[in-house]
Amino acid sequence: MEGTELAGKILSTWLTLVLGLILLPSAFGVSLGISEIYMKILVKTLEGSHRITLFNQPQWATIRIEKGVPKESVKNSASVGIIQRDESPMEKGLSGLRGRDFELSDVFYFSKKGLEAIVEDEVTQRFSSEELVSWNLLTRTNINFQYISLRLTMVWVLGVIVRYCVLLPLRVTLAFIGISLLVMGTTLVGQLPDSSLKSWLSELVHLTCCRICVRSLSGTIHYHNKQYRPQKGGICVANHTSPIDVFILTTDGCYAMVGQVQGGLMGIIQRAIVKACPHVWFERSEMKDRHLVTKRLKEHIADRKKLPILIFPEGTCINNTSVMMFKKGSFEIGGTIHPVAIKYNPQFGDAFWNSSKYNMVSYLLRVMTSWAIVCDVWYLPPMTREEGEDAAQFANRVKSAIAVQGGLTELPWDGGLKRGKVKDAFREEQQKNYSKMIVGNGSLNSESN
Repeated sequence: MEGTELAGKILSTWLTLVLGLILLPSAFGVSLGISEIYMKILVKTLEGSHRITLFNQPQWATIRIEKGVPKESVKNSASVGIIQRDESPMEKGLSGLRGRDFELSDVFYFSKKGLEAIVEDEVTQRFSSEELVSWNLLTRTNINFQYISLRLTMVWVLGVIVRYCVLLPLRVTLAFIGISLLVMGTTLVGQLPDSSLKSWLSELVHLTCCRICVRSLSGTIHYHNKQYRPQKGGICVANHTSPIDVFILTTDGCYAMVGQVQGGLMGIIQRAIVKACPHVWFERSEMKDRHLVTKRLKEHIADRKKLPILIFPEGTCINNTSVMMFKKGSFEIGGTIHPVAIKYNPQFGDAFWNSSKYNMVSYLLRVMTSWAIVCDVWYLPPMTREEGEDAAQFANRVKSAIAVQGGLTELPWDGGLKRGKVKDAFREEQQKNYSKMIVGNGSLNSESN
């Protein structure tokens, strides 16, 4: 009996602390300064671990970490890698081979380029976690540094205890409360007749619950250029790194979501929130009907009272080092496009969801046991389709703006390569460009490895 009473007291004390110090402040969008103190301690800890790493690394690794990677290389490569690439165009490399007789050593240049493409191609690296230059006490990085020092190992052990025994229970509690309130709140609001009051309550519920969910990830978000926040009747497009992108954006404003009808927990959430807000959910068979999707989206943006639609044109999660091809369908609808650039800081936690490697539960566990989710969000000036510009050109213009603002590499590749194969037509186009370079009567028309 005494054990039951003790457990009850511990639980009530825990919930009281969570409610008073975290839940209520996050619901009202205010901070008591606890997260700021936590971030300062975290930054000091990671800086200390970085110095220990530099002191104990072998000479080659120390030099690499101290020098880092030139900004130009970071922009053109997904990771620091083991290959020091020559970033000059292939045409320049081939120019030295022309104008003289063929020599057997000439094949070395092509062999080098081929091996570089196989070992570190610019596409598949975007579908794996970004490599860090120094250890953040969460992972040994992609290069997998082994034992460094006893002191650093002790710091790591202490970090594991804090993350799994203190932060994880707290974050799971907040996430459970946030999702439960979202389902219950939107279900209740959905019973009201359509009115301005219902819209106001719906936005209040969405904002409040998303703030709680972001706080459950120890989220620290910096919003820039708020004067360009997406307006009702428009379309918000952003680069896509993780499912939590939705919560990151909804913490600062509400959106109408577009997506496929899901089952399980996601299905319960979808059915609840669509009662309070006109989100656009499609059945699997409807998603294949391009004209039907376009029609429903056009009907949505035609109503200036409805929330802006949130779309991720890449169609899949990319590791936040680059922006890949934007599907042109989102830009055929018409209306005003509100671009948004999202850039996560990988030093505090890896927000990228590698769906081919981790299921949703495993991914959420990784995120909730990281130090924090820190990111910057830039709202860009609204953009409209210019006269004589087709949807693909408009999509590329918006993509370029997002890439420049977020400091991301702009790539022409389709994110569908994450699970599919390169189309034969695209492969043949690259072969033609390559043959033109060889004979010297053409140039590379599109970016190619």
